[in-house]
Amino acid sequence: MTENYMSEDKTLMDDDLRPSKSERKREVLALTDLGRQLVDMSPHELAGLPISSSLMEAIKLAQRVRNKHAAFKRQIQYIGKLIRSSDAQAILDAMDARQQAYLVEQKHFHALEQWRDRLISEGDAALHDVLEQWPHIDRQHLRQLIRTAQKQAETNKPPTAARELFKYLREVSQA
Repeated sequence: MTENYMSEDKTLMDDDLRPSKSERKREVLALTDLGRQLVDMSPHELAGLPISSSLMEAIKLAQRVRNKHAAFKRQIQYIGKLIRSSDAQAILDAMDARQQAYLVEQKHFHALEQWRDRLISEGDAALHDVLEQWPHIDRQHLRQLIRTAQKQAETNKPPTAARELFKYLREVSQA
């Protein structure tokens, strides 16, 4: 009788270690959503991800049948199945790395916009800070761009010089 009780207890412990049906469903739905995200990506974006050839073919087919609701839904389910059978974590890691790189790029972009706006509004006072940031910058060209952008802002003309100033700051920051 004691052995029977212990085997039932061991079975209960094994059941506790396995994920519940709800957890498994959430995982399947998450991977299906990942498949939908993959279908929404361009071929250039997909090229950098660790995707098998069969998964890539399924994604291309889903992109072609996007307008056919039932076929698209079935294809998304199939893509989710292929992701479950492959290394989904590698795909997720690659997508996270791409997202982090995008966020860093956006942060840099906004910082350059702030420099541009500050140069236009403050003029020579901000120029000194820019020269500290990038000592190799062409001071004369930068001043010319700033003056032109300030004149365009005063006369309510299109901000072409401000765009040129931003472009120049981006080139200098990447060098």
